[in-house]
Amino acid sequence: MKRIFLFTFLLLLSKTFAQTEGLAKNNDASLTYYKTFGKGEPLLIINGGPGMNSNGFEAMAKTLSQNQETIIYDQRGTGKSKLVKLDATTISMRLMADDIESLRKHLKIKKWNILGHSFGGMLASYYATIYPNSIDKLILSSSGGVDLTLLKSANLIEAGLNQAQKDSLNYWNDKIEKGDTSYTARIGRGRAMAPAYVYDQKYAPIIAERLTQGNSTINGLLWADMQKMNFDCKAKLKNFKNPVLVIQGKEDIISNEIGEIANKTFPNSKLILLEHSKHYGWLDAREKYFLEINSFLKS
Repeated sequence: MKRIFLFTFLLLLSKTFAQTEGLAKNNDASLTYYKTFGKGEPLLIINGGPGMNSNGFEAMAKTLSQNQETIIYDQRGTGKSKLVKLDATTISMRLMADDIESLRKHLKIKKWNILGHSFGGMLASYYATIYPNSIDKLILSSSGGVDLTLLKSANLIEAGLNQAQKDSLNYWNDKIEKGDTSYTARIGRGRAMAPAYVYDQKYAPIIAERLTQGNSTINGLLWADMQKMNFDCKAKLKNFKNPVLVIQGKEDIISNEIGEIANKTFPNSKLILLEHSKHYGWLDAREKYFLEINSFLKS
């Protein structure tokens, strides 16, 4: 009887988080690894970074898949989306946006909803300037912005740390800059930075681990590309008439000003600032975060 119960439970669980995975071919013949969860209207989740895989967004995708199909993917050069070389010819915002469009076509989706978090919000905004007709609704979650205001803003990561944490961050940054790329150095840096990212400090260890996973080469190439192109999506996004939700923590490392700029840019947008929340709304303000997103997608 116990075995039957266990089998039934596992079967139900597998259906709850039913998933597929695969590889989509891009224009340059590289491959994008993706996973899908659930059924219904498709929602693409673009994770932050830049230079991080999508592993840290699987739990979010599973939660949101209770109401729709969710899709996560490893951005080029990260996770299982391998590249032979990493340089300006293989890593750029345009290539990243084209990868998203190739994935949409591979999955035979006419239009999808998109949720972009942190850097993923910047990429989602850029994608919307090139492929606006591929998007139904857009969610910018603690987005880095629709332009480069972030680079001119005060360092809210440092502002969210006490002196001991700042000293620790400086120590580990110095070690890494001198060539120490060991896990010890990366987790040391992550533990020093993590408290700035979450209001509820019980989640800091999760964020510290996530912060060890970034690829600094990809990160540098994309920021260099954005500065070279003078990344600014505002003019084109003023013509994006579809519904947009801008959502972030009131005490986010992304300043509220950046969310307000996005909200003013889109003609059909709504701005939600989450109380007692920093950069990870689905951790700090879980109920409110998912309620607002699901309500927006249903409306």
